[in-house]
Amino acid sequence: MSRDQHTSSDDKLLQAAIDLISRKGYNGVTTQEIASAAGLSEKTLFRKFGSKRNLLETAFERYHYGREMTKLFEEKLTGELTADLILISRTYHDLMIRNRKLITISIKESDHLPGLREMTSKHPKQFLDVMTKYFTIMTEKGKLVAGDPELRAISFMMMNFGAFMNELDSKEIFPSVTLDDFIEESVRIFARALTP
Repeated sequence: MSRDQHTSSDDKLLQAAIDLISRKGYNGVTTQEIASAAGLSEKTLFRKFGSKRNLLETAFERYHYGREMTKLFEEKLTGELTADLILISRTYHDLMIRNRKLITISIKESDHLPGLREMTSKHPKQFLDVMTKYFTIMTEKGKLVAGDPELRAISFMMMNFGAFMNELDSKEIFPSVTLDDFIEESVRIFARALTP
């Protein structure tokens, strides 16, 4: 079996697991259902992942946003506060929307699966680390007023997470405001408050 076929069957299993678990719940889905939805055998699922739990953990590791956000900070930011924050917000929302089924699983299953909350919190913590570092560097360069970089990072993240949660269920609480309008306006307000 070639590497592409190997990866493809892994991805099929991971995507099937995400889709089924997000709709039916972790305990509502069998490994046989996941394998069938992926067009593979249950034996293949167990050979590749060992268990349904390992399959779900691999999905969170592979498809969540931590690495992609870190790469954004390392490669694409320019040091211009408003432009950087808009890019960070848009990228965050693109990734969260793409991973909405994983987020749904995380929200619904974290109380029922021991260790899931800790595992899924790894990515927001990674985002917090790079966001805090960004605000620290920008403050040291004199581009931001003095203040607590971690608290600023948390505030920025929570602002964006709240907007994502409004969009998650497709029954928006504030349907008159587009996500793009929210990003533009909230970033302008945030940047204005931090600029010396």
